[in-house]
Amino acid sequence: MSIEVRIDDLPEVVAERGPDAYLVTVRDTRPHVVAVSVVVRDGDLVVGAGRRTAMNIVDRPLATLLWPVTDRHPKHSLLVDGTARASEDGEWLVITPTSAILHRAGGRRRALAHGDAAPLASDEVIDQP
Repeated sequence: MSIEVRIDDLPEVVAERGPDAYLVTVRDTRPHVVAVSVVVRDGDLVVGAGRRTAMNIVDRPLATLLWPVTDRHPKHSLLVDGTARASEDGEWLVITPTSAILHRAGGRRRALAHGDAAPLASDEVIDQP
């Protein structure tokens, strides 16, 4: 289950989560994920821009920030979608949020209990009846 976060409430939610997040952009057809520190400035989310990330947003400015579940926030991850642009000096990415949710950590996160079937390795084949 997801809980919508109003854009107006985002600065408070980000402050509660802390600055450490993951930024997802798209390179060609592949996702590109980097760890970033986030600062809220005038309603935008500002992060450092590496060379590859800055190049990605030129053609594909849509970006997602992810604050994963933590011991302090074990029930929900924070996901923020937005439109990214480079700052005037090119040192930063400025992300204007378009939507945000608290996404509940589901059952797949739970540890395997004794007797549970283990997940398949990528090279295993499932027998079809």
